[in-house]
Amino acid sequence: MRRIAKLAAICMLINGFGLVHADDTASRPVRVRDLISVEGVRDNPLIGYGLVVGLNGTGDRRQTVFTIQMLTNIMQRMGMQIPAASVRVNNVAAVFVTATLPPFAHPGTQIDVTVSSIGDAKSLEGGMLLLTPLQAADGQVYVGAQGPLALGGYSAGGAGNTKQVNHPTVARLPGGGTVERDSAIDLRSLDRISLLLRDSDYAGASQLAEVINREFGVTLATAIDGRRVEIKPALARASSVPDLLSRIEKLSIDVHPRARVIVNERTGTIVMGKEVRLGAASILHGNLSIEIATEFKVSQPPPFSSGETSVVPHPTLRAQESAVKRIELKEGASVEELVNGLQSIGATSRDVVSILQALKAAGALQSDLEVL
Repeated sequence: MRRIAKLAAICMLINGFGLVHADDTASRPVRVRDLISVEGVRDNPLIGYGLVVGLNGTGDRRQTVFTIQMLTNIMQRMGMQIPAASVRVNNVAAVFVTATLPPFAHPGTQIDVTVSSIGDAKSLEGGMLLLTPLQAADGQVYVGAQGPLALGGYSAGGAGNTKQVNHPTVARLPGGGTVERDSAIDLRSLDRISLLLRDSDYAGASQLAEVINREFGVTLATAIDGRRVEIKPALARASSVPDLLSRIEKLSIDVHPRARVIVNERTGTIVMGKEVRLGAASILHGNLSIEIATEFKVSQPPPFSSGETSVVPHPTLRAQESAVKRIELKEGASVEELVNGLQSIGATSRDVVSILQALKAAGALQSDLEVL
């Protein structure tokens, strides 16, 4: 942990090793629809490059070359030959257009579109997006976007006196994109359907297959691995695949959450689940603060002397070290006991981050430690 004027000394003495099995971890019933997704049924990101016109002098400037080039190309395709040197783009802004193509989106479906300035435009307020094709990762065009922009902010003022609310260079087009290419998967043509758990869990996959088979009274679901459960729609004798999936999503299974600690080292935020258990450990924590201050004083020579006035620095060094504080944790200690112990010795959130990382490295933290 980097600090400019503070060095934190943390010494970890681990008294016991070995895994702590929390057999009394409470499970909770969760609906299947909140735990799974169907393979092949997913969103697809789209992106395009376009122009916003109709701005009130808040568009790109002349040094934004790509805006001039694109505007010139559009005018030439419309039969107008104009030199690029004569183009003014004060009322035009180059933008990236992004959207998300939802599953089962058929031609004619309208979706929301986000427009973001990529030049030096001051605001997109009052602008109109020209027809922009949006492509997916395969390079195919799936959506065409066009329409007036809706901003959630504004920028006003001038000559050094300005007021800005939110981001006036990002706008939305509610329903401004129209799907042009059919990308929906045909569920009727599938002889096997794979259900994917959002979190890999062998017990959860096995239980999901068991619950489905018990619901339909026939072995139509099989757990392939910790994330995939494969079902055969033909064995269910359902009227349709959507009807089959609807019945499956209404089922509930018991979920045993994994012990996990989430640490955001940039903000010092720590989130620990109730299922986290600790091995026996002793924590020694102390602080060493070093402060270096420099005071500049003016050296004035006596009158009628040959000396010169000068500025002389006077550095001052102060060091302060606090007494080491100790925490004792027994085998199988809970998160609450750890937090209470750290609070008792005055550890900050950033100190806790270092302590948790040291506990994990020493083998006394029985959980997944994820650092954001």
